[in-house]
Amino acid sequence: MTQAVELNIDGLVGPTHNYAGLAAGNIPSMLNRGRRSHPRKAALQGLDKMRLLMELGVPQAVFPPHERPYIPFLRALGFSGSDKAIIARAGKQNPLMLANCGSSSAMWVANAASVSPSADTRDGKVHFTPANLLSELHRSMEAATNVRILRTIFADTRHFRVHDPLPAAWAMRDEGAANHLRLAPSHGESGIELFTFDSGQPYQPLEPPHHFPARQSLGASMAVRHRHEIREDQAFGIQRATQCIDAGAFHADLVAMSNEDVLIYHQQAFDRQSIVLMRKAYRRLTGRYPRFAEIAEDEVSLADAVQTYLFNSQLVTLPDGTRALIAPVECQSHPAARAQIDLLKQQGYFQRVEYVDVRESMLNGGGPACLRLRVVLTRREFAAMHQGIVLTPRLYRELAAWVNKHYRETLLPRDLADPALLRESRQALDALTKILRLGNLYEFQN
Repeated sequence: MTQAVELNIDGLVGPTHNYAGLAAGNIPSMLNRGRRSHPRKAALQGLDKMRLLMELGVPQAVFPPHERPYIPFLRALGFSGSDKAIIARAGKQNPLMLANCGSSSAMWVANAASVSPSADTRDGKVHFTPANLLSELHRSMEAATNVRILRTIFADTRHFRVHDPLPAAWAMRDEGAANHLRLAPSHGESGIELFTFDSGQPYQPLEPPHHFPARQSLGASMAVRHRHEIREDQAFGIQRATQCIDAGAFHADLVAMSNEDVLIYHQQAFDRQSIVLMRKAYRRLTGRYPRFAEIAEDEVSLADAVQTYLFNSQLVTLPDGTRALIAPVECQSHPAARAQIDLLKQQGYFQRVEYVDVRESMLNGGGPACLRLRVVLTRREFAAMHQGIVLTPRLYRELAAWVNKHYRETLLPRDLADPALLRESRQALDALTKILRLGNLYEFQN
């Protein structure tokens, strides 16, 4: 058995963190549209979560924010002149487009890519497919930057293969690891990969019955499986129930979570046949039985699961082999969610619970698991990646000081039209690439 660890790479919240309410189907995002955000607090909350994982002994790394507001997007729409003039003109003529190019949604790196560890792939490499994210305009402009960042971090082609995103076609809409689950006896052993997809219902207005856009296609999920060279008996496409999307569970990681041989899921997440097939496939591959926990609707309703982001907790393995659940504080104060967490702990699905405050992210529709990309790596692969992003106590202190120096305390969506915000954001990112030793990563640096 190959020794491997699961690296959690968290997205740093960007300087333009704001509540523009751009994500259809993301209920917190829509409900908090126009509210005052707190970029400095948001970034520090994210860093504190990273520090917790580091102190627990879980390998932790940092994913840098994207350049925002993103001027190349506005130039592509026909705005011209200096960057300052473009920001001012867009703010007056098309504030919605300015909001889209000013979103800091790249912080939710669970959508950055799908990842398959070398234990599952035919060529023995770690495979990444950056998500095209074409379902939402503000996220669709993230793909090219995510490719550049991933190819900088995982540059050693002896161990890593970072693919291009899938073609930008509706039939290939892809939102990354948020719709991808893995089950294996341990991180280093071969396992089965679960590629979930949505019902494919068309977008409809937000009056009853509140149909929201389906973001992950079966075609995309199967294409990622082929690209990653995963054997047919190790990959499954599983359709999520329509009621999940309508309830605001727009990704699989809002109704299910997995770690090694454990899968915890909501009763309404998947159909019964899919669960039976997963059990059989795992047993056939590993010779063992997985540990499944189903949370019934009458224990935690789908609406409460979305409100608390219970299933968007992080289930991680600690150095001593025990598991910990990293849950949002919203679960701690919710009687039904807290009762289920206590019960799952008693039943041995995990041995430790830590509640984290990432409320600034939660108000925009992203919980603890949304903020991180999981990458299973052998010791050799870990040593081959870029080490400048791996969190240490020293790097944590540097990043906290960087946030306090460069981030605004508060921000409203209309503040995106302030040219000074663009200047401040670029200064922050320029300093960050030096801290993380990433070189000239951004277009404005070149």
